[in-house]
Amino acid sequence: MVAAKDLKLGAFFFGGVEMDDAGAGKPDPMDRRYSNEACWQATLDYVNSAKEAERLGFDSFWTTEHHFQYEGYEVIPNGLLISTWIAAQTTTLRFGAMFNVVPQWNPMRLAEDFATLHNLSGGRAMLGVGRGTVPREVLHLNDKGVSIGSQDNPDQAAADLFNREIFEESMEIVRRALSQESFRFEGKHFQIPIPGIPDRGETVTDLTLIPRPVYPYEIWQAVTSPPTLDYVPTVDHGAVFWNQHYSFIKRFWDTYGENYASSHDGVELQAHEKRMLVVSYRIEDTMEEARASALNGHDEFWKFLGPYGWSRGYMGPDGKPAQPGLIPTLDESIENKTMLVGTPEHVASEIQFLKDLLGFEYLTIFPHLLGDSYQKADEQMARFAQEVLPLLS
Repeated sequence: MVAAKDLKLGAFFFGGVEMDDAGAGKPDPMDRRYSNEACWQATLDYVNSAKEAERLGFDSFWTTEHHFQYEGYEVIPNGLLISTWIAAQTTTLRFGAMFNVVPQWNPMRLAEDFATLHNLSGGRAMLGVGRGTVPREVLHLNDKGVSIGSQDNPDQAAADLFNREIFEESMEIVRRALSQESFRFEGKHFQIPIPGIPDRGETVTDLTLIPRPVYPYEIWQAVTSPPTLDYVPTVDHGAVFWNQHYSFIKRFWDTYGENYASSHDGVELQAHEKRMLVVSYRIEDTMEEARASALNGHDEFWKFLGPYGWSRGYMGPDGKPAQPGLIPTLDESIENKTMLVGTPEHVASEIQFLKDLLGFEYLTIFPHLLGDSYQKADEQMARFAQEVLPLLS
């Protein structure tokens, strides 16, 4: 069991605009329109929170990649670029994105940009990758017609399969580009290099990424479905688990280890290796204050993301995963332990329960509820570091 002092503690921020009308009900998400100035102020505050995370002793700070969100939920379009600016103002903090949406990138450009950030920061970057959430983003940022599907929605099965194929081929290109002196790739959707390119009297037969990482690096991927759970350990990505009932996470957590062993000649991981838990929380002096403080941000989160199927990892009344489209109540999130709410002592006891259940080493907290000020998020980071962490064994 990893001791509390050895936890690798991260903070994850969506990077949204402060809202004075967050919560269930009106306004509808798309009815808000924040100014460019408000979105840019959120970006500046975001960078300051990263510096505060380092001051508080956090190991890592995790960004997002989202585009065109005038409604103010997530205003950071390039986690690698913003992390380069954060790197220049910090010394020990590591950083990654939850997640770089790979189908929105040319895979070679993603590899180049990550390697540049990683090297400039002295090896402090982690490559976080995912398949995406919002169709209006991905459809405008790739040239292959890739959209977002979900395994839980049969009418989107073709979109999900196409997205997955593009993602997996892209990641094979990224891994080869980052690790090999020269590389080539022939797949269903990509062929690198393009055949027949003349260059200085010869034909191009391979490519070399410049720069490549000069430090060891990690790749972390969101795991929310059985096909991804099969894929991630096979290709040696770390797995990130969030927004699932704790018993479902436990099942996925253990299955990751089993799948890793079966695809790596029987190598057995310790329970803490290559797996990360992300958990939302709210700490106040009393349970009543914590519930009141959490409610609007919680409800705004699910008003935004519930229609995209993010609650499919919740447990339904029959003990099985909830049906797509569930908009959870705060009570349901507390029961599922996707959000920990209460006094420092209570939140610590919930974290300890999850730590004993999973044996994690990598724990990333989500302190910035939708609509919160960054001042509130910074306060929540401080309370976790100073009042919760010392209570863990």
